[in-house]
Amino acid sequence: MVRFMWNILSSLVAAVVGLLAASYFVDGFSINAFDGFIIAVVIFVAAQAILSPFIFKVAVKYAKALQGGVALVSTFVALLLTTLITDGLTIDGVTAWLLGTLIVWLASALAGWILLSFILKERVGGKD
Repeated sequence: MVRFMWNILSSLVAAVVGLLAASYFVDGFSINAFDGFIIAVVIFVAAQAILSPFIFKVAVKYAKALQGGVALVSTFVALLLTTLITDGLTIDGVTAWLLGTLIVWLASALAGWILLSFILKERVGGKD
């Protein structure tokens, strides 16, 4: 149970890092308000958690060549849903969508890897 909670926490932190990185580096990718941003992070993480397995199954069944891009596709769709549902995140322009998706995916993947690999494994230890 402890490991599950750490996984959720690390997903939230990784999403915050990814979204902040994209808003810093990409013109047209903006975070609007603190409370809206928190809601956007929660929606983004939930959408990604739900969409990733679904998109992976579709890719395995219909397009095996796209399996490697499942994380990028699920990041893009999660960003799309987040911008549609909340005002906390705004993405304007094709370049912002493409670069934003890439940066959110890369930064959140790196942050998640760092959190789970180095910090959290030492704190959680063998507890489940």
